[in-house]
Amino acid sequence: MKNIETALVCFSEQNRLSRHEATDRGASVEFQHMTGRLNSARWALLAPVIVAALSALAACAGQSDERTVSVFAAASLTNAFTDIAAAFEAENPGTAVVLNLGSSSSLREQILSGAPANVFASASDQIMASVIKAGNAATPRTFATNRLAIAVPVGNPAAITGIEDFARPELLLGVCAIGVPCGDLARRVFELAAVTAAIDTNENDVQALVTRIEADELDAGLVYQSDVATNPRVERIDLPDAINPMTVYPITTFDGSSVEADAFVSFVIGPIGRRLLSEHGFGSP
Repeated sequence: MKNIETALVCFSEQNRLSRHEATDRGASVEFQHMTGRLNSARWALLAPVIVAALSALAACAGQSDERTVSVFAAASLTNAFTDIAAAFEAENPGTAVVLNLGSSSSLREQILSGAPANVFASASDQIMASVIKAGNAATPRTFATNRLAIAVPVGNPAAITGIEDFARPELLLGVCAIGVPCGDLARRVFELAAVTAAIDTNENDVQALVTRIEADELDAGLVYQSDVATNPRVERIDLPDAINPMTVYPITTFDGSSVEADAFVSFVIGPIGRRLLSEHGFGSP
């Protein structure tokens, strides 16, 4: 399966701009996994390079018989959409799915800045609404649900038992940043549980947070249930539904998108997509 690095290679060939030159202009980015770990200031610098790179990928695809679908998807969908993309490609020979993965908020900024997305799958209906408001996206369809859970390193060395432990100042605790769906949801959990959290780090996307917990850099973090459902490198502690609101995942295509983009959305909401989402810990809408 292709990724954004393919776009950069093509972009470099067409414009003779190397990664080293892009770095000199303050625009270095990890194209293997667009995790969305970019703040607003960095995105302002990177937007032209990423938009041009993605456009170049589309141009390269047009020079061959292969068709591409550019899918912008929330970081929490990384594992599920990797499997869904592979299954879709297997059923549609000659079509390649290009995944751009990151926080829903950073993906929104990319789209609104002109990045050529064919499909957008968000972890927030509010973020999706702001994209729809821009006027060039189809009516979204809800394809999955999720809730938060406490993730701890294997063995739970800090003996975390529940949300109340997030008030313990001696622990190293993490959530997602404000404005990122998993971060906003975490703060809602703290509010409902009447917990004043002693947070040490606010990560820019949930994958970054999970990585730090896996590495035993944090005693605990609030992540999505799907992030820990099949992850052997962390342990999961569930939260009561009364303090753990459900979040929904909408998906849409954009004006001018290909038949393949519509087919990908149908695949996601179809039986194979639903099965793969369920295997990765997502609920049905």
